Amino acid sequence: MWGDIAIAFLLAFITSFVLTPYTIKIAKKIGAVDIPKDERRMHIKAMPKFGGPAIIIAFLISTIYLIITTSIEGNLNIFGPENYIVKLLGFLGGAVLLSIFCYFDDIKGINPLVKLTGQLIAAGIVVACGIRIDYFDVPFLEGNIMLSNVFSIFLTIIWIVGITNAINLIDGLDGLSTGIAIISCVSLLIIFALNGSPLIAIIIITALVGALSGFLPFNFNPAKTFIGDIGSNFIGYTLSIVSIIGIAKTATAFVVVLPIIVLGLPIFDTLSAIIRRLIKGKSLKAVFQADKGHLHHRLIEKGLSQKEAVLLLYGISVACGMFAVILFESDIWKAISFALMVIAVVCIGYKEFFKMKEGEKGMYKCMACGYIYDPEIGDPDSGIEPGTKFEDIPDTWVCPLCGVGKDMFEQI
Repeated sequence: MWGDIAIAFLLAFITSFVLTPYTIKIAKKIGAVDIPKDERRMHIKAMPKFGGPAIIIAFLISTIYLIITTSIEGNLNIFGPENYIVKLLGFLGGAVLLSIFCYFDDIKGINPLVKLTGQLIAAGIVVACGIRIDYFDVPFLEGNIMLSNVFSIFLTIIWIVGITNAINLIDGLDGLSTGIAIISCVSLLIIFALNGSPLIAIIIITALVGALSGFLPFNFNPAKTFIGDIGSNFIGYTLSIVSIIGIAKTATAFVVVLPIIVLGLPIFDTLSAIIRRLIKGKSLKAVFQADKGHLHHRLIEKGLSQKEAVLLLYGISVACGMFAVILFESDIWKAISFALMVIAVVCIGYKEFFKMKEGEKGMYKCMACGYIYDPEIGDPDSGIEPGTKFEDIPDTWVCPLCGVGKDMFEQI
């Protein structure tokens, strides 16, 4: 079985990697391009934002392969008592509907409330097909709290819509949402494997992490393409559903809360955004008004480059995943010890890191090749004397290593 899973991962990776360049060409033809028209956007030139279809196609091919092979081997019966065939159809139906809404958002842009309506309908389809949060456990208390039918439906829809938007909202820097989703997938895959979760959950998570891994080389800084609303919504939607399936019918302590820990970074960023916008706008409508207060924006304001901010957030996501795995495999005290150790390392490194960044002020980095312009050194070979600020360099100046213009540099 694990051999088939490895093949499925490679299948998803290769398919996504091969298809992504074609989605870049398609994006330019259909107008799925993100133009940096406000200060929230971190890129400085128009970027294709149609990577989602490559991920979805790779995911579907890998999932179908695994379902067929595991069914032939007798490890999976999608027509059995759990009725996975209906749940899968509900998942796919919701994904198709959500992708249609997001397609128009990528091409023309739609009202946030209209997109939210599509997300709610997609979540409703999933719930109607039997995917629900039926209970949750409370740490330190024995047994599980069973939910009423109405509250189960309500909580499941909130979870699906919430995680869908959480991944979408954190998609603000090159490779950020893709990388965090990969880390979350790997963490969930480890937990599912240790927990003996339903095979269908392992199949879905394997296909998703493979598809995302094939896309990441095109999305990491400096990005060649963005994932777009189709991609980010599909990732969040799939993660929310697979986390429900993966913990279904388990009585193991803490398992029900582990997906919340694994997805802790995007959940925290989304909740803080909602609270911040409510306080600022004083109305529910203000929640849907984009701002520049997300974690990644704040890190950039602190002086980090895009790549540094992304890698730092990757590290936080890895720490959340490791905390969840330790909590599942050991006990809460070992998990707390790990968390305290991580906090100590962050606190110790914080001051030194930003002290180093202070010394780098005024430097600019080429996003194409990595060349760093240092005002103290200048670029004498191109006639730029030492001590020349980047802002004072003529617009005709180009990177001495790769030849791109000033507009391809970002401050570090």
